Amino acid sequence: MASEQKVLIAGVGNELRQDDAFGVLLAQKLQTESSFPPSVKVMEIGSGGIHLVQQLFDKYDVLILLDIVKWGGASGTIHFKEVEVKDIAQLPKAEQNEFLADMHYINPLKALMMAKALNVLPKQVLFLGCESEEHEEIGIGLSEAVEAALPLAFSKIMEWIASNAKMKTNLQPSNNEAK
Repeated sequence: MASEQKVLIAGVGNELRQDDAFGVLLAQKLQTESSFPPSVKVMEIGSGGIHLVQQLFDKYDVLILLDIVKWGGASGTIHFKEVEVKDIAQLPKAEQNEFLADMHYINPLKALMMAKALNVLPKQVLFLGCESEEHEEIGIGLSEAVEAALPLAFSKIMEWIASNAKMKTNLQPSNNEAK
């Protein structure tokens, strides 16, 4: 019997910047509407990427990062794929210095690069991104397209856990669902 993989599901974003809240809200939905075994941890990282790096010192096999993206698709489109993380050592010296200048508010991709440099990056890094409609301005609340994408993103995570993490998950109805 294969042992369970240690999985971290991390929701990143800023709830005060409209669709940028997607990753945090999806992490909250996973925390409240599902039950995972102890080998799976779901957490909200928010906008402090260094917090993600600190959490990775707990040595995970898989990291699933939840965030918004602007990859050219229609708003609300869900992307779920494995990502390759750059090695800081391969950057030109000037870029390395710039990268290390302020680590307090690093974005998720820089956080992953830092984790790789510190040898705490999991073997597999997956990214579940949702194409945003609006995330540049201050404001609370997701756009309709991104709000509508939350259930699909939730399902994709649950399907991945069920088929790849060699574990069972128990979905619990939310307060809004009929029992």
